[in-house]
Amino acid sequence: MVLERPRTPLVMRERPERAPAAGEILIEVAACGVCRTDLHVVDGELPHPKLPIVPGHEIVGRVATIGAGAAELTLGERVGVPWLGSTCGACSYCRSGRENLCDRALFTGYTRDGGYATHALADARYCFPLPQRPDDAEVAPLLCAGLIGWRSYRMATAAEQLTGAARLEALGLYGFGAAAHILVQVAAWQGRRVYAFTRVGDEAAQVFAKSLGAVWAGGSDEMPPEPLDAAIIFAPVGPLVPLALKAVKKGGRVVCGGIHMSDIPSFPYRLLWEERHIVSVANLTRVDAREFLALVPQAGVKSEVTRYPLAAANDALADLRAGRLQGAAVLIP
Repeated sequence: MVLERPRTPLVMRERPERAPAAGEILIEVAACGVCRTDLHVVDGELPHPKLPIVPGHEIVGRVATIGAGAAELTLGERVGVPWLGSTCGACSYCRSGRENLCDRALFTGYTRDGGYATHALADARYCFPLPQRPDDAEVAPLLCAGLIGWRSYRMATAAEQLTGAARLEALGLYGFGAAAHILVQVAAWQGRRVYAFTRVGDEAAQVFAKSLGAVWAGGSDEMPPEPLDAAIIFAPVGPLVPLALKAVKKGGRVVCGGIHMSDIPSFPYRLLWEERHIVSVANLTRVDAREFLALVPQAGVKSEVTRYPLAAANDALADLRAGRLQGAAVLIP
């Protein structure tokens, strides 16, 4: 399924199968998650995509062909392909362990073709062996919703990790979609109190959040029953930033977990005062992926997915855009 121009429907195209170049593998796609970032690409909210582009960066599949120099993987092995498709390895960001900020990075489904397809090429260095689960569709959302959620979570808890500050006990999640429905399970497993903020009036999402471990769920216009130690915003809605700042306590942190967000409105300085922080999360690193994928079986994380055939990719995107999903959408070739 190919995006030929932003803000137009994807179209089915038959392409010749390509052999992997040196360092690449060809993957037979078993499932590909539908991420909100895909929606930003399709809707023209992210600039300068490679066009035409095959979207999709939550790829689960089996290694079908191995290019020269990609010897660490084996034929038939199940692997996952995330958003970060490759980096230069030489810039100051890469050399300092911040490859997520590489200026010459390529991104799966945005600047290199992704997984809305039967087969996909990938840089073998940025593919990961996957947890042994029987359901490929359930694993797919872990490759971005899970990973970006994990990086956001690590940033939210950075103060306790780096400075020995008081343990983060109360965590707010704004926007209860694919990422939040995975992350709430991790945070609850670690004994934190999670407060879920949904679209106003979305009672089904609030019930869903509580079923996964949230201690409270309400609309994004509500204040939680107690001040939050930190909040993560997954919804791409700028006006949530001052609301989250209002909800966090002194020294609290608000993490913006999306790659795109509408403009943040002006707000009074008193919401930021008392050493509150606003930070953003950009992409992910391979270290994030290895940490998170190792933690998933320990925490018993399960993904709630709605399956669509590959040809129904536009329907899946429309359902995501309209907020009709609980959990994540996944395409099955």
